[in-house]
Amino acid sequence: MVKMGGQNTVVSDLLRRVALPAVALVMLTIPGAFAQEARTPAGGELTSEEEIKQFCTNIADPARDQRYLLQKQELEKLRTDVDGRIAEMQKRKDEYQDWLKRRDDFLKQAEAGLTDIYKKMKPDAAATQLQEMRIEVAAAVIMRLNPTQSSLILNEMDPKKAAVIANIIASASDPNTSKDPS
Repeated sequence: MVKMGGQNTVVSDLLRRVALPAVALVMLTIPGAFAQEARTPAGGELTSEEEIKQFCTNIADPARDQRYLLQKQELEKLRTDVDGRIAEMQKRKDEYQDWLKRRDDFLKQAEAGLTDIYKKMKPDAAATQLQEMRIEVAAAVIMRLNPTQSSLILNEMDPKKAAVIANIIASASDPNTSKDPS
């Protein structure tokens, strides 16, 4: 031990002798602590800044691995949550499609029965009732009647309502139309 500046050099040497083994012990307990070869200056001893840099370099890979592991666990948790939500949405979609099919079947039966009723009615009575219905239902009924009956009923209706119904019927027969004209 060289005493060059008094007590500060002795304390510095003592800290270096105690700190280096302590740092070495810590590095041995950290996986991958010796992932990179230690660079020492020509004298063989590291400065405190170099020791800190070496320590940080040695723990960077394990820290990154741990961070990736935590991110992977979070992504798996999110994936499980999304999969659960997708399953619930699929269940609701299936229920909705079943309800929609039953509704459409009922409407087809009701419209067929309704059309049969209006086939047997007088044109003036049918026109009065169809004017009070939802315009789409009235158009569907008139469209299912034969042309003679349809023209007689439309003739008895209010001209504006008859024009709207005729427009709906014309749009329904146009394959390029996908919007409701009303």
